[in-house]
Amino acid sequence: MQNNLPKNKYQASLMTEKQRTLKSQVTISGVGLHTGVTANLTLCPAQENFGYKFQRIDIEEQPIIEADCDLVVDTARGTTLGKNNVKVYTIEHVLAALVGMQVDNCLIKIDAQEVPILDGSSKPYIDAIISVGFEEQKAERDYFVLTENLTFEDPIKKAEMLAVPSEDYRITVMVDYNSPLLGTQHASMYHIGEFKEDISSCRTFCFVHELEFLVKNNLIKGGDLSNAIVICDRDISQEKLDELALMLNKPAVKIVGKGYLNNVQLQYQNEPARHKLLDIVGDLALAGKPIKGHILAARPGHSSNVEFAKIIKQKIQEAKKKKNELPQFDLNAEPLMNVTDIMKLLPHRPPFLLIDKILELTETRVVGLKNVTMNESFFVGHFPDNPVMPGVLQVEAMAQTGGVLVLKTVPDPENYLTYFMKIEQVKFKNKVLPGDTIIFALELVSPIRRGLCHMKGQAIVGNKVVMEAEMLAQIVKVK
Repeated sequence: MQNNLPKNKYQASLMTEKQRTLKSQVTISGVGLHTGVTANLTLCPAQENFGYKFQRIDIEEQPIIEADCDLVVDTARGTTLGKNNVKVYTIEHVLAALVGMQVDNCLIKIDAQEVPILDGSSKPYIDAIISVGFEEQKAERDYFVLTENLTFEDPIKKAEMLAVPSEDYRITVMVDYNSPLLGTQHASMYHIGEFKEDISSCRTFCFVHELEFLVKNNLIKGGDLSNAIVICDRDISQEKLDELALMLNKPAVKIVGKGYLNNVQLQYQNEPARHKLLDIVGDLALAGKPIKGHILAARPGHSSNVEFAKIIKQKIQEAKKKKNELPQFDLNAEPLMNVTDIMKLLPHRPPFLLIDKILELTETRVVGLKNVTMNESFFVGHFPDNPVMPGVLQVEAMAQTGGVLVLKTVPDPENYLTYFMKIEQVKFKNKVLPGDTIIFALELVSPIRRGLCHMKGQAIVGNKVVMEAEMLAQIVKVK
């Protein structure tokens, strides 16, 4: 398989992203929105593959609660985690900040029940993270790469969520509260790099008619007009404003016509929709992996976010199980294509033809085989005293196997060449030695469109995966 990309772009496509944590710990203090209790929250560095975990250091045993959607015990006015009768409230804003800054591993110590609300956004947590900086780790970042559409619907709350494959973590949100003031709002994040500047500062909000209910039900004890946007989309009497001032322990609250209590200025016209997007980022962190996919949400809330996180987590577990279950192949069966058949399809010739047989071939899957012998030309110069098949040639052999599938989609394959567009997620797990038989099993990640073939594959020797990779190739007509 040929490569028609500039050298630097080709090299960049082979680079893997590393996990990262914080360089040092940093503490943020403030009151909880609902409990009104002052809490000290400390973001601490953590080892590779640690993920996010909360630790209640105000309790004698200092129990740890994993940031896991299966441990969510409440989603009313915030997301609450609970384990063994220990809880942590309102965790979504700090998790959103960690995801938004691509911090993979962090221990979150807290000395109270509820995470500080601060200004009602993720920005104070972002600022704290930036103040201490990042520490790159050796382990690779393990993404959940969406390969199929996922859906969720709550007909009672009219919430709908859809996830579709995408190369970036992209989110599109629509909110509609039947409010003449807000109307229907949309917000978008095209990749996680936009979170810090465009999303993180957007504050939580509620409607004035909800405020009285919350106060009377002993909620939002830490609520303040400085940490939430209070929307008034209907006329309200001065008597009612005076009552609200008393509830909020304020000398007075004011509003001019329909608008926002104390005439708060929005940072963006669609700040409420952007905050809903912020909540999605925080809540979907509970699925357990960074995501590559496009999330589309209509009228989302913490309940729908968490339910959708559970769907994603289930897919993550299924993919892990599938990855650990190696396929079985009958090496004695008659191949679909032998080396002569392959040379009629591919332009490669020995010594650069690196596959000997095609064992399986469907519209979405191809399995090839190579017998590695001591007389391979590359063993002459590649560690001749300790012969090992070069990793780049394993990738090339896998790509040639994938080329068989993509060239089978055109009626005149002899008039086409196949070129690399991108190679990523390459991992070499075991050595390939003379005498080994390598099986290359590849499946389409998405349907072939406009000659573009996106595949994910494994190279298997015996009962071990020796290499895996994801690659994008294009067939181009040359005659």
